[in-house]
Amino acid sequence: MRLIAGVDIGNSTTEVCIGQIDEAQKLTFVSSTSCPTTGTKGTVANTHAIKSALKAAMSKIGKEISDLSLIRLNEAAPVIGDTAMETLTETIITDSSMIGHNPSTPAGVGQAVGEILRLDEQRKAEAGKAYIIAVPREYPYEAVAEITNRLAEKVDVVGMILQADEAVLVENRLTKKIPIVDEVARIDKLPGGVLAAIEVAPPGQTIRMLSNPYGIATLLKLNSEETRMITPIAKSLIGKRSAVVLKTPGGNVKENVLPAGEIYLKAEKEANINIDEGAVKIMEAVSEAGTIYDVIGQPDTNVGNMFAKIRTGMKTVNETTEEVHITDILAVDTMAPVLISGALAGETCLEKAVGIAAMVKTQQLPMQKIAERLKADLGVNVVVAGVEAVMASLGALTTPGVAVPLAILDMGGGSTDAALISKDGQVAITHQAGAGELVSMLIQTELGLSDRHVAEQIKKYPLAKVESLFHMRMENGQITFVEDSIDPRFYGRVVMLSESGLIRIEEDIPMEKIVQVRREAKQKVFVTNAIRALQKVAPDKDLKKIPNVVLVGGSAEDFEIPEMLMEEFAKYMIVCGRGNIRGKEGPRNAVATGLVLLSLD
Repeated sequence: MRLIAGVDIGNSTTEVCIGQIDEAQKLTFVSSTSCPTTGTKGTVANTHAIKSALKAAMSKIGKEISDLSLIRLNEAAPVIGDTAMETLTETIITDSSMIGHNPSTPAGVGQAVGEILRLDEQRKAEAGKAYIIAVPREYPYEAVAEITNRLAEKVDVVGMILQADEAVLVENRLTKKIPIVDEVARIDKLPGGVLAAIEVAPPGQTIRMLSNPYGIATLLKLNSEETRMITPIAKSLIGKRSAVVLKTPGGNVKENVLPAGEIYLKAEKEANINIDEGAVKIMEAVSEAGTIYDVIGQPDTNVGNMFAKIRTGMKTVNETTEEVHITDILAVDTMAPVLISGALAGETCLEKAVGIAAMVKTQQLPMQKIAERLKADLGVNVVVAGVEAVMASLGALTTPGVAVPLAILDMGGGSTDAALISKDGQVAITHQAGAGELVSMLIQTELGLSDRHVAEQIKKYPLAKVESLFHMRMENGQITFVEDSIDPRFYGRVVMLSESGLIRIEEDIPMEKIVQVRREAKQKVFVTNAIRALQKVAPDKDLKKIPNVVLVGGSAEDFEIPEMLMEEFAKYMIVCGRGNIRGKEGPRNAVATGLVLLSLD
C-alpha cells in the first residue's frame, strides 16, 4: 500500500489531496485540505505552506508526512498583477485653492461667496463686506456661535469653515442659518482676505455649482482662461456633499501629465500599443500577436516601470531579470482616485487607468528547487509532475454527470487556465493572466480603499444596509428581519454578510456604488478572460464546438461569478456549472486530485 500526495500551489491557496493505492492498483482518496500560500507562487517560500497543508491532511488519517511514498507538485506559473495609469494627470494646487470633501456632518444648505476671515482676526472685518469665517479647533462651539452672532450684526457672515467636527452644533446656535463645512484638518493653511465660494448640498444630494467649472466661474466671476484652469478642481469635487473654492491672488493650478507609455509585444506578429488607447485596443493587439514571447514597457513611463517592477520582483525565481519573460497580459479599463497635491482635505480626482495582470513564463528550475527543498526537509520523494490545466482536467472528470469532450476553466487568484479534453483523450491547454487578485485590485482602486483585505472581502461577500436594529435591506432590494437585535455598531452602515457574521465597511461609500464596482470588476476580468481562454482551446476557435464547461478553482466558489459565466455561455449553447470534485469537494482540489490520479499511469 502506498500513500501519494498531490500538491497544488496556487497564488492564494495551497491545496493537498492524499490518495491510497493498494497492491491491486486500486486508488482510494483518503484526505484533503488547503491553507494560504506562503510567498510568491513558484518560489521556495511556498515550502512553508506545503508542509503545513501536508501535515494537516495526514493528521486527518492519523499518519505522519514521513508515511508518504511520493509527493507530486504542479508546475506553478507565477502571475503578478499591477496597475498602469492611462492619461494619468497629477493636479497640483498652490496657495490652498480648494477644499472639497464629504464630512459626515456639514450643516446648512446652499452657496455663498465672501472673503475668508479668521475668527481670531474678526477685528479686521469691514462693514458692507461678505465673509466666510474660518475657525480653528481650539474654539468651543458655544463660543463660535456667540462670536458669530455678534459679528453678524456688523457684517454679512455668509458661510463658515470649521476644523472641528461641530458644524451642526454651531448651526443650531446661529441666529442666521449659513452653509458650514467642518472637519477641515489643515485649516491653518487657509489664506485670509481672499475671495472664496462655499457650497453645502441638501441631505442625500451632492453639490452642483462648485463641481461645475461654469458654476465656479459664475460665483467667483472668472474669465474664460481662469475657467479652463479651474476645471481639474471642479472635476475633483464631483460627488461631494460640501466644498470650498478659493480665488487666491497668486493661486495657481497646474496639471502635470505623466506619460503612461507604450507596450511592446515581442511575438509572432510584433506590435507596439500606447496604453492611452485603452484596454480594448491593448487586448486586440494581444489577440492578433499570436504566440507572445515577451512583453516590455517603454522605459521611464508608468507602464515601463510596472513591467520593470514585475521583473525585479521575480529575482527570487530566476538568477537574473533578463531570464524573466512575460508571456501574457490582461488589460482592463478602470478609474483610479488620484490624490491632489496641495489640497487641504485629502481631495482626490478620478482619472482613467488601465489595470494589468501579467503572466510570468513557467520555469522548471524554481519548481525543482521547491522539490529539492521539500525532499531534504521531509525525507520523502518529491517530483514536479504536470501542468496545472491538464491536472485540473483530470480532477474535473471526477465531477458527477460530466463526460468528454469536456472543457474546464480553472479560475484562481492570479490566472485563468483553460483545457479541452477531446473524445480521443487529446488535451489543449492555455494559461491566461488575470483572475481574482486583479478583481481585488480593481475594487480597491475604484473605491479608493486603503486596505487590500477589505477589497478581498467585498469581492467574496454580498452586501446589506442595516436600516434598523431589527432589519436589513439586502443588495438585491430584499428586506430581511432578525429576531435578535443587530449590534448598534452596524446601524446605518453597509455590511458584508460573511459566514462568521456581519463585517462593517468603514468607508462611507453607498452600497449601490460598491455593488456596481464589484460586478463590473468581475465582468471585466472573469467573463472577458473566460471567453478569451476558451477561444484558444476550442476547435477552430469556435465556442459553439464546446458542449460542456466545468468551473473549478477558488473563484468558482464565488457567489456570482458562475452565474455570470452561465449567462454568457448560454449564447453559445454551452452547458456550464461549478465542478464537484470527487463528488464532495466542490470546485476546489481539482489540480491536487489530478496529480494523484496521474500516479496510476
